[in-house]
Amino acid sequence: MAAGIATLSYLIVHEAEVYAQLERVTKAIADGVAMIARDAGVPMTTNRVGSMFTWFFTGGAVTDYASAAASDTAAFGRFHRRMLEAGVWLPPSQFEAAFVSTAHGSLEVERVLAAARASFVG
Repeated sequence: MAAGIATLSYLIVHEAEVYAQLERVTKAIADGVAMIARDAGVPMTTNRVGSMFTWFFTGGAVTDYASAAASDTAAFGRFHRRMLEAGVWLPPSQFEAAFVSTAHGSLEVERVLAAARASFVG
């Protein structure tokens, strides 16, 4: 209980900087990987809210289960495996969300983007 209260107290005092950092890092990862996919000719749609996101291997919008299920899950599986081999741990299903925390910074962004570049080449 004390840890939860301390965390919430910290967030109240540092709200502007914490959430700004989360927005910057999450946007850099989610949009950066989507741009790398686009440049590689891989259709990808990103759904993101705050510091959670999911990539779908489809060129269309994903707004419900049917549109999510219509995306290329095999391509997601290959991408997931290559990212994991590069040390980037993503949720094992495109039906789950990835989360960014305040522990992630510019070094982690660069590592994710480098792993994505390599995953779309192989």
